[in-house]
Amino acid sequence: QVQLVESGGDLVQNGGSLRLSCEASGYTSSSYCMGWFRRAPGKEREGVAHIDSDGRKTYADVVNGRFTIAKDNVNNTLYLQMNSLKPEDTAMYYCATDHASIVSCGSSLYTYNYWGQGTQVTVSS
Repeated sequence: QVQLVESGGDLVQNGGSLRLSCEASGYTSSSYCMGWFRRAPGKEREGVAHIDSDGRKTYADVVNGRFTIAKDNVNNTLYLQMNSLKPEDTAMYYCATDHASIVSCGSSLYTYNYWGQGTQVTVSS
């Protein structure tokens, strides 16, 4: 059974940094996608960053240059380093994973089926 557990969310000031973690277990595919998503109150969920089993990374334009996604394959943990945080980054952040497919992990055509419970990030102005 696939289990994803996020942590690291917190209240931080405008311009601050946070690192989110997502511990994955029960997933054995050697070809996969992993991603970070977020949902702000009153808004739709949006993809933030993605990484595949070959190490290819994609980012949403709104976080590119500020956020970095990384995967620790030894500990099977996904990270999201978030720098220069803004109040508009306030949201519940979720990690997700699934088997890789012929479409890019960050494509709107790609579907994740395994999700964590989320961790709250709040950026004060």
